[in-house]
Amino acid sequence: MLRNLGPLGIVGIVILLAGIGLIAYQNLLIAAGMAMVLAGLGLVVKALISGMLQSFGMF
Repeated sequence: MLRNLGPLGIVGIVILLAGIGLIAYQNLLIAAGMAMVLAGLGLVVKALISGMLQSFGMF
């Protein structure tokens, strides 16, 4: 999976995790909620892209 992201994607994930860690340092409950929102958003984007690729017959 990390090979498919490329270096920019890996840096993005590191920054994302660092941001959630910084928020968790202040308030654990808010950080958990933000992590759930980001995970849900990621799943929605993945589903949209998979659907689009299937409609083009690529996946």
